[in-house]
Amino acid sequence: MYRFHVPTIDISAWVGPGSEVARAAVVAAVDHACRTVGFFQIVGHGVPDRTIADLEEALDAFFELSLDAKKQYVRPASENRGYTPPKSESLSYSLGIDPVTRMNDFFEAFNVGTSWRAYPGTTATPAHYAENTWPEAIPGFRGAVESYYDEARRVARTLTHIFAAALRVPDDYFDTLTDHSIDVLRMNNYALPPGSIELGAELTGMGEHTDYGLVTVLWADRVAGLQVLGLDGSWNDVMPAEGALLVNVGDVAARLTNDKWLSTLHR
Repeated sequence: MYRFHVPTIDISAWVGPGSEVARAAVVAAVDHACRTVGFFQIVGHGVPDRTIADLEEALDAFFELSLDAKKQYVRPASENRGYTPPKSESLSYSLGIDPVTRMNDFFEAFNVGTSWRAYPGTTATPAHYAENTWPEAIPGFRGAVESYYDEARRVARTLTHIFAAALRVPDDYFDTLTDHSIDVLRMNNYALPPGSIELGAELTGMGEHTDYGLVTVLWADRVAGLQVLGLDGSWNDVMPAEGALLVNVGDVAARLTNDKWLSTLHR
């Protein structure tokens, strides 16, 4: 009988010193999760609790600003930077669902990413690697976000080395594909002001979609919301374990593995 399950995997053997046996166990667990569900949780990732707490405080401070104040940080959509007001997107449109009849992305977000300046000597240009914008009204916001961003990038790169071992390709295989990666940290808020919108049924914070990239590393508060589509067509609630980060592989990983690894629909 099919049972939906998102495993929790301790990757500490890949973050610090670890035996070959321990590292091999992590590789096997990650490979199995990628083949069967496309999602897993990681502990032993090494991200300091203080870094996550500072990020949470910074996000609360920003999203508590008035809508008019936050709209000062709206940037052109093509840049994928700055503030995104509620109802600006419909991710389910990527599945061919008409946003006119099903506009269901009732969330707000703030995006930062790696700029072209980080990749000298490559093809990176400001058109695809825009500069960040920072809300100066929130003291400490930039420092808190950049600290977490650096940690999340480190975790993502650790995962690519685990992926290489799982797929039995050279250790540096993904290094050659991510030497000027379009890394983005998207900070989403679903707790909109009371009375502004009531979510439920087909009205969701973020519509069903797959992630476009190679791998997504997600810190989420332990509040119900995320749902992942099971192989039997059911939507399943997923809540991170204490201290865990959620990980899912995206469309690039599915393409590279000829769909042996799953880029799973979630909302």
